[in-house]
Amino acid sequence: MLYGDEHVRRYEETDGEVGHDWEKGAPTLILTTRGRKTGQERKFALIYQEHEGAYALVASNGGAPRHPGWYLNLQADPEVKVQVKADKFAARARTATDAEREALWPKMTAVWPDYDEYQKKTDRKIPVVVLERV
Repeated sequence: MLYGDEHVRRYEETDGEVGHDWEKGAPTLILTTRGRKTGQERKFALIYQEHEGAYALVASNGGAPRHPGWYLNLQADPEVKVQVKADKFAARARTATDAEREALWPKMTAVWPDYDEYQKKTDRKIPVVVLERV
């Protein structure tokens, strides 16, 4: 199973032929953010779902008490790069509204049921992120 930098590398090398369909069939994309401290590009392979022409992600961090670094990065700079299979594009990231989150959460847990367990492990309300093409 692919994880971390190796997942990103193989995904990019193969335009998602290797790495798009991940554990339990969950689809992944590559999100590139700009590091909030370093200013350097940071790449992450993340589970996603399409939603009304955009892409939704869950900033779960496995249910840890803090948000994942990629989420903090996009809060500092919401202009991101995205790769879904061979499709590469610029996007703007934003945190879903409460109403959007309510609609998106079941869609995300359908593809990755562990998100419900992660939410139970933490006091923070796990954000759902929406990536919109620019």
